[in-house]
Amino acid sequence: MNDTQRVPVTILTGFLGSGKTTLLNRILTEAHGKRIAVIENEYGEVGIDQALVIDADEEIFEMSNGCICCTVRGDLIRILGNLMKRRDKFDYVLVETTGLADPGPVAQTFFVDDEIRDEFSLDGIVTLVDAAHIDQQLGRSDESTEQIAFADVVVLNKTDLVNDEKLDRLENRLRDMNRMAQVVRSKQADIPVDSVLNLSAFDLDKALKRRPTFLEPEYPFEWTGIYSLDKGRYKISLDEGPDPVMSIVITPNQSVDDASLREGAEWCVRQYAETASIIHPGEVIPIGIHVSLELSSPGRKIFYLEVKAPTQVGLYAQHTAEEFNVQLFNVDGSTIKQEAERMWVAQHEHDDEVGSVSIERDGDVDSERFHAWIGVLLSERGVDIFRMKGFISLAGDSRRFVFQGVHMLVDGQPDRPWGDMPRRNQLVFIGRNLDEETMRQGFEACLI
Repeated sequence: MNDTQRVPVTILTGFLGSGKTTLLNRILTEAHGKRIAVIENEYGEVGIDQALVIDADEEIFEMSNGCICCTVRGDLIRILGNLMKRRDKFDYVLVETTGLADPGPVAQTFFVDDEIRDEFSLDGIVTLVDAAHIDQQLGRSDESTEQIAFADVVVLNKTDLVNDEKLDRLENRLRDMNRMAQVVRSKQADIPVDSVLNLSAFDLDKALKRRPTFLEPEYPFEWTGIYSLDKGRYKISLDEGPDPVMSIVITPNQSVDDASLREGAEWCVRQYAETASIIHPGEVIPIGIHVSLELSSPGRKIFYLEVKAPTQVGLYAQHTAEEFNVQLFNVDGSTIKQEAERMWVAQHEHDDEVGSVSIERDGDVDSERFHAWIGVLLSERGVDIFRMKGFISLAGDSRRFVFQGVHMLVDGQPDRPWGDMPRRNQLVFIGRNLDEETMRQGFEACLI
């Protein structure tokens, strides 16, 4: 398709607390005449961003507990594929990434997947920057640097929280990092919609200059081994490795040429997006679905593979064969040699110290206790709390109370009435070295 027939897509990114949801709400309430499908991704077990987006006619699709630039890429492909079945319902797509996402692999999806490339065109990458906190974020996060470097538009947000001298210095720093991007200043993400939509701005040549491996996708697996097998039953043995489980997808009819391996890899990305079935030692590994091999007990483990007709199988494994000493045997014990193997660019990893604490509880909250708890928490751990957001049920109030915060700055206000919705509390904190149990106990002490 040419660009006029393909659906334009804007990737909305920015570090935690930069104002992505605020900008999204502004876009959804503007009278721009576009029918927008929104895809959101959250970092953490509890997804609440959709609940914080105001009521709108647009459809919102949410992916939780993952990074959209890694294993969730298969989820993104699946949702985009489902959207095309309802092509008459929308004419624009917004992808809001988690604040910990590198936008490069997200953009890759629209170039390396044939089906997606034929139906969608990447219109631009919009990065929000928190003027009050970007200096310390750039010093502690590679993702925030990548978000700025890949941007077509940088929205320098929260300008009301810093003085003009610092704003000028920040804008010069951002321009030094990305001279091709347009920088727009804003308070509370209040900017014209046409400054972030319908840009026709994403430049593949610029992306390749920034990252020569841009068109080399990241995958949720590192290694593929190809084996020629006759009909029968086989043993797969593994040693203890760096993880107590190992994810794997076994493909049938796998050829060894590069094009077939790449096709198999893209197919496996979709499978890795599905919940893995746990397979224990002594059990049969099913072909064609995502499984996790249980390897926590000591010693070498034996699994089985059953082949119903002669074929070549591909083992797309989370780790390399050397890490677990993966071997394939006939039932009589003779070794089966590989026909070929292939290493892949493994998905990037976030800082191991960074994680999320998600709290879900029914019941009403005592307002004074909650504010006292938040005050103590931020005074003690505010530097390490990148982002907090959620809504709570305050005793005696018919409305939800919504709060959001970055480091030691927090803001809250009453929201829409609970109505027939069950009154409950959902909170998410993202930060470094957070003590989950202590935080849970602290919040539970606020409940009546």
